[in-house]
Amino acid sequence: MNKSKGMLESEISKALTQWEKEYLGRGSLTVKSDILRDMIIVTLRGILTPAEYSLCKDKDGLLSIKNTRTSLVESGIEDLKEIILNITGEEIVSFHTDLSTRTGERIIIFRLSSDLSSKFL
Repeated sequence: MNKSKGMLESEISKALTQWEKEYLGRGSLTVKSDILRDMIIVTLRGILTPAEYSLCKDKDGLLSIKNTRTSLVESGIEDLKEIILNITGEEIVSFHTDLSTRTGERIIIFRLSSDLSSKFL
């Protein structure tokens, strides 16, 4: 692999921002990707709208926003798998995501078929 770890992380962040805008209709304010062993950990900040924040003030609204947002992201998993494969050459083995309705931050973890970080040593 002739790209640095930082270059790959930046490329992943840009691609996920683009995917968010095309698939979800809007992107997050900031995206940071980190390659760690066989994982890519992506932190997306500023993903909730002001209306979603106000819905999150009670438990039912909070659970509704969490479930809806998670379903939206998970419905695009095939696109996400292809994006990661095209950038890293690695297959995704599993995918995990959660959203903090307090901070408006989403974490996505992609588990890969091999240790990607070892390719940069």
